[in-house]
Amino acid sequence: MISAFLLSFAAIFFIVDPIGVVPLFVSMTARDDLAKARDMARRACVVATCVMVFFAVFGSVVLQTFNITLGAFRVAGGILLMITAFDMLRAHQASTRTSPEEEQEGEAREDIAIVPLAMPLLAGPGAIATAMVLVAQHGSTVAGTVAVVAAIVLTMTLAYVLLHGAHTVKRLLGRTGVAVLERVFGLILAAIAVQFVFDGAKELWR
Repeated sequence: MISAFLLSFAAIFFIVDPIGVVPLFVSMTARDDLAKARDMARRACVVATCVMVFFAVFGSVVLQTFNITLGAFRVAGGILLMITAFDMLRAHQASTRTSPEEEQEGEAREDIAIVPLAMPLLAGPGAIATAMVLVAQHGSTVAGTVAVVAAIVLTMTLAYVLLHGAHTVKRLLGRTGVAVLERVFGLILAAIAVQFVFDGAKELWR
């Protein structure tokens, strides 16, 4: 269970990439006071947690409903993670998470907690797919599901801490610091993506 938790936490934290969300959050809340910005961060993390836990717990039902095999979903999830990893290695905002149009709309919104902060910045397609694949990878056992849910909760808790002090984090790291961390996270995420694709392809081959 500890091994499942560590693997799940690494995969989920790197795909959510809360440090990479900090500059976007600061930009989108530039006109809001500190209390409102922190309230939006709190609500966004709660909503993102609920969305990801739902898909982690009931993901197998979704796959069965659409008659999708686990192997196919692993390959699809791995490809999605690889695209995100390549963007992170180039220190670019991942195109699978949000588009420039969505970012501009977020800057114009009065409240960005649900859209685009909770979805798709925190609980995007890649994060949801990762949670579902991880639960399925552990055989959908109670222990495996609990490990993945715990990893989601811990990731979103850390995301809230970072967003709560977003201005401080951005000032301390600077543009260069954020870019360096993005590339490190991207390399690890790329390795996880390759493993997902390999496991999925092996299952499809059988």
